[in-house]
Amino acid sequence: MSHADRGTLRLEDARIVRQSAFEGEQFVLRLEAPACARLAEPGSFVHLTCDPSIPMRRPLSIMRADPEAGWIDVLYKIVGPGLRALAGRKPGETVSIIGPIGRPFTAHRERPRTVLIGGGVGIPPMIFLAERLRESGEPWLPLVLMGSEIPFPFHPRPSTLVVPGMPAGTIASMPLLEEWDIPSRLASRAGFPGCFEGYVTELAGEWLGSLSSAALAEVELFACGPTPMLAAAAQLARRYAVPCQVSLEEFMACGVGGCAGCTVRVRTADGDAMKRVCVDGPVFDALQVF
Repeated sequence: MSHADRGTLRLEDARIVRQSAFEGEQFVLRLEAPACARLAEPGSFVHLTCDPSIPMRRPLSIMRADPEAGWIDVLYKIVGPGLRALAGRKPGETVSIIGPIGRPFTAHRERPRTVLIGGGVGIPPMIFLAERLRESGEPWLPLVLMGSEIPFPFHPRPSTLVVPGMPAGTIASMPLLEEWDIPSRLASRAGFPGCFEGYVTELAGEWLGSLSSAALAEVELFACGPTPMLAAAAQLARRYAVPCQVSLEEFMACGVGGCAGCTVRVRTADGDAMKRVCVDGPVFDALQVF
């Protein structure tokens, strides 16, 4: 059941199709949500009721959406009683969602070398963006870089896709992206095999530093993850003079712009302004925020 709301915002009773558990108390939840799946874009999220006994909703980024089959995937890590309750929900049960919410990422054709940087639970929008770039029919050249200090929410494997400029030994990749012929590389300070030893933004800096000025003129960065990671991505954008879009992570109460509890300061042409992450974002120009 779905109910029309303002614009593309919808309230929908979504049926749980499956829950896939991974190390580090991470889960990928597939929901049958036709209205949301039809309208979702990379960077948008859902505001979800974890359990009938917990009234406060949780914002979860959409990792994949199939508008024809009518499902969406979200990734979450258990933090607090709400998401722990969600992890106990079973296939066939329904959860209430509001979504899709928020302004999505926008890739520009004049910069086909899209570098997608995801950290921790900021990984989902990068996978969604990579899939949409692949499906667009345009000659994009995406590279997905992901970082985590706990095991990744998938089983990494050595990549068969060559990426010139990658540090030696950095070969771990995400199998799904490999199947899509999209190169990916992983970074961690936890010593996982095949991963770059360091932060994912450090890995991005190593690769960007290997490019010619002509190649850099075709690069655009996209990032989602913890605030320090996004700030580091903005520093990379300044250093290499490339545009960068970031998806911010903030605590949210209503998720629809009414409470203004998720506001951040953003630099605009008319001076600094307070913007709501839920509806004015979550995607912003990195240099306007950091």
